[in-house]
Amino acid sequence: KLKYISTMFRDTFTFTPSTLRSLRLQRELQDLEDERRALYRSPRNRQTAAVSQSVFRESRTLSQLSSDSAVHDALCNGDLDKIRVIFKSKEAVNATIQTVSHELNWSAELGLWSLISKQKQTSALHIAAERGHTACVKHLLGHGADVNAAPGGATALHTACANGHTECAQLLLSIGANPNAISEDGYAPLHLCTSPQTFLCAKLLLEHNARVNLQTKDRENTPLHIAAKHGLDKHVDLYLNYCAYSHKKNREGETALNAACSYADKPEAFGRYYKVCKMLINWGANVKTAGKKNHTPLHNACGNGHPDIVKLLLLHGASVNAKNSAGYTPMDCILQAVEDYLEQHPERIVVDLLNHGAGPVDPKMLKQCAVSPWTMEALLNTYEVIPLCDSWIESVPLDVWQKHQVFYESIIQMINKPRSLQHLARCALRNYLGTRCHSVIPQLQLPNSSAEFLLLKLEGYIK
Repeated sequence: KLKYISTMFRDTFTFTPSTLRSLRLQRELQDLEDERRALYRSPRNRQTAAVSQSVFRESRTLSQLSSDSAVHDALCNGDLDKIRVIFKSKEAVNATIQTVSHELNWSAELGLWSLISKQKQTSALHIAAERGHTACVKHLLGHGADVNAAPGGATALHTACANGHTECAQLLLSIGANPNAISEDGYAPLHLCTSPQTFLCAKLLLEHNARVNLQTKDRENTPLHIAAKHGLDKHVDLYLNYCAYSHKKNREGETALNAACSYADKPEAFGRYYKVCKMLINWGANVKTAGKKNHTPLHNACGNGHPDIVKLLLLHGASVNAKNSAGYTPMDCILQAVEDYLEQHPERIVVDLLNHGAGPVDPKMLKQCAVSPWTMEALLNTYEVIPLCDSWIESVPLDVWQKHQVFYESIIQMINKPRSLQHLARCALRNYLGTRCHSVIPQLQLPNSSAEFLLLKLEGYIK
């Protein structure tokens, strides 16, 4: 009847596309119903018809799984009762599920942000493992889920470890998940342990023979590089005790120590990064290894205003006057960062560099530390004569000048005047000792006040 109506009026009436689609769908359903009834007219075919109808229902269910939001919600929420109803067969458990995410994308051509939709292939096991729904993961594995399937380019173990779901990772590994599976992006599960809550996952992976020195495909980073980059001191300790190579270099020639010093730029995480650097050095990391743009760990630590790491590197033989590709020394790096790290006492770094033999600073660089009187004092005490202040005096903020007026006025009074004999003697001795100031002066049998003076103790004025 439907077929007759659509044929009869096709040339008589104008149907909208949606109307035509509706008619086609109804016609298909009618055809299927006619076939079912025809099969049931013959008793010997009733059993075959029942099987066919069952297969049809399952086929439709599998196709609906791909985009059914109710199914996706059940998996995301860990609704075990619904999951038991939906995922009964091996085919359903391993069905590919399509998800859509919306991301902001910057268009340089249009000069604005646009919302774009991205489709991603996944599976029920991946979604459950990503959300940490252990009971759901167990049900899916018990019904034949492929533990090493990677419909979206990564396995369920990748997603479980990336999100720190230890119980899910344990379950997947016990079923035979590959701890060294490489994702489409070139990462093993161990590379995705990038937060403190992933520590137990990392431990589980290593206990199941994950390769601790496996490198990523893109930048050739090891798990040790990645843990050091994120300041994960417990991860670093774990990897080193599983024989991670502290001297291993990535594609850019950087070791884990380079990575730690490069990313130690948040004061609230300074303590963790210091522990990481100390462990790496104790396990043989070379403090002189230069990586990207010829930056050494000391360049990076100075650029990030981390006084404790700077001291640690210097005590282990870091090259105080090494130059990077731009020709900058570690001293140049800290002077360029003074204003950003005032609360971290950049003068401590400057004094340590000077006591380890840092070369003289061009007076033009004084402008960069105009907001830090303590840093300026340390530098001025390496000059036998105070240079002209024209290059920096106008850069001092009024509030800083008022707070440290005694210091700044003492500088002005000493311009082009001879320094004290005591200061000149200090300069002579320090020039003689060079890089040995930090080690020799404390060994001299001098009063504490004299030793501190020689090591550039800050006093708050210039004389």
